[in-house]
Amino acid sequence: MNFVDLIGKKRDGLTLSYEELATVANGAATGAIPDYQLSAWLMAAFLNPLDEQETAWLTKAMAESGARIDLTGLPKPWVDKHSTGGVGDKTTLVLLPILAACGLTVVKMSGRGLGITGGTIDKLSAIPGFRLDLSPEEMKAQAAEIGVALTGQSPNLAPADKALYALRDVTGTVGSIPLIVSSILSKKIAGGADTIVLDVKCGSGAFMETPEDAQKLAAALVETGRRLGLAVKASISDMAQPLGSMVGNALEVKEAYDVLKGQAPNARFQDLCVYYTAETLEACGKVSRIEDGKAQALEVLESGKALKKFKEWVRAQEGDAFWDSGSLPEAAVVEPLRFGGAGGYVQAIDARAIGQAVIDLGGGRKRKDDQLDLSVGVEILVRVGQQIREGTNLAKVHASSLEKILEVGPMISKAFTFSDTPVQEPPLILGSF
Repeated sequence: MNFVDLIGKKRDGLTLSYEELATVANGAATGAIPDYQLSAWLMAAFLNPLDEQETAWLTKAMAESGARIDLTGLPKPWVDKHSTGGVGDKTTLVLLPILAACGLTVVKMSGRGLGITGGTIDKLSAIPGFRLDLSPEEMKAQAAEIGVALTGQSPNLAPADKALYALRDVTGTVGSIPLIVSSILSKKIAGGADTIVLDVKCGSGAFMETPEDAQKLAAALVETGRRLGLAVKASISDMAQPLGSMVGNALEVKEAYDVLKGQAPNARFQDLCVYYTAETLEACGKVSRIEDGKAQALEVLESGKALKKFKEWVRAQEGDAFWDSGSLPEAAVVEPLRFGGAGGYVQAIDARAIGQAVIDLGGGRKRKDDQLDLSVGVEILVRVGQQIREGTNLAKVHASSLEKILEVGPMISKAFTFSDTPVQEPPLILGSF
């Protein structure tokens, strides 16, 4: 098949067949198609977006471009969860133990942070010794034993996605919804899941900043999953303010552990974990109503079953028992930022500004090969709608030096805006598909 013809067909807005899209995926996975031709095809697909059937076909072809984890023999349902990324989003660290404690099998691939959004792999790296390079065989064996396994992205699973994403990142084609959908779902299919729950973030701290874009992405994810025979549920959650109290890798691990321990510093974060547990239980037929799923999630949290499962998970992947040893990285300097006004209400907390401040502290990457300082971050001490007085601590900055705090302090302070009149906190869930 002449690949130039495929570029031309998509350039002219014509529909590609499954075989033609499989040629794209396999050529990307094996390197048989040069980057300059793949880049040209991606731009053509960006300008003339794939239709719903093409999106499903490309997703299937990308999933089949490498190995797939066969979960046969493990207890069903086989579930996976994905977030489109947000500031302070450590949901996976709480949600997976809850789901496993509810009797579900959860096998997940996660990635590093991208831009202002933190990555699950980076957060778990803050736990000394925690293995993030499990083979498919190790993941299946661990899931059979404790119900949960997580690894970094494997070069053998959906290799077409790795190649195409690297090119999208440097060719201005990241924002194509069909290409985003194929990237997300191909990895989930390769990981063996048959039920997928998706958290589409919306707001200043997310890639989809407007409700309209978030709705388009959520709807496309659900429709593509349906065409491929998957049970896919997607909801849109607020990311106009950071999720929870902590932003920064080790800090977020600590907050996740506190939630599992029943000492959630921020009820909004726990509420999101409970909601997505309920969504997952309903999607795979374990409960008939969301409220029943929420009740089950709260039961495994309050009984300590989820905390027990988290500890089993960390030990299974050779992580240190940081809850006993205190081995999570800690910043050298911690300083508060205080409110300087006479009083009022917190009107907004700009998630994007907080995320950028954590990057500047060294907790995120400016270049793909940057080494992270896993100890740094920002601890948010107030919530939108909260009444405050002069001298109220708004945040604590965890940094490697006082100079770093002086550098990012103004950015963090400007992330908070205030009102003289009461403010209503925005809803946590903005829509469901």
